[in-house]
Amino acid sequence: MAEAVRLPRGQARFASATLAAFALVSVAAGLAAWHKYRLLAGSPAPGPYADNPLVEVDTYFRNLMGWRTGLLLAALLQFSIWLANMRDVADVLWREGQRRRRAWLFFGWVVPVAQLFVPKMFVNDLWAAGRPEPQRRRGHPLLTAWWLSVLVAANAYSDAPEALKKAVTASQARHALRQIMFSDGLDICAAALSIAVVWQLVRRLERATPTAVAPAEVCSTGRARS
Repeated sequence: MAEAVRLPRGQARFASATLAAFALVSVAAGLAAWHKYRLLAGSPAPGPYADNPLVEVDTYFRNLMGWRTGLLLAALLQFSIWLANMRDVADVLWREGQRRRRAWLFFGWVVPVAQLFVPKMFVNDLWAAGRPEPQRRRGHPLLTAWWLSVLVAANAYSDAPEALKKAVTASQARHALRQIMFSDGLDICAAALSIAVVWQLVRRLERATPTAVAPAEVCSTGRARS
């Protein structure tokens, strides 16, 4: 009996939940950055260190930025695991259409230059595998918008947190905080589009599984499980 391949709906939910948590923490970090930005615009608050509102909001801001980084790494890991599971299904539906080896599911995120296009290639191939053979086309405006949002979010204002650490004046700190707030907005957009791509691909490949096969299951050889 051939081993069955299941459409990873559970993994899709987990990846989406992680992306949503990352987006929510990014919202909270952006609000903390805005609060800190406004405090820096005013005069220094008098009183002891422990009661200084700037110190309090800075503590929240730093903690949220730490959680944000951790959730970003977790979201990337969960998205990659989901992508690998989806590749199992695509190999059944259109094995010859999968252009990259599985190792690139990891290396595609970290190898310079390759990281600009390899992950998008995997998603394009999955998208095409979800269509009948005469209608298979790689790419879609949703995928293009998603990948552009990911690239912009990953590269725009990436040095803002370091600039904030090195700031020696309130003006420099406020400039870095503005960049961090813009970066948070870009990250939220990229996370939302990533969730949309996850569920669009799950639905497409689910519809593409043969009707003779049990729901959400196909054999690795492409035949119905006996």
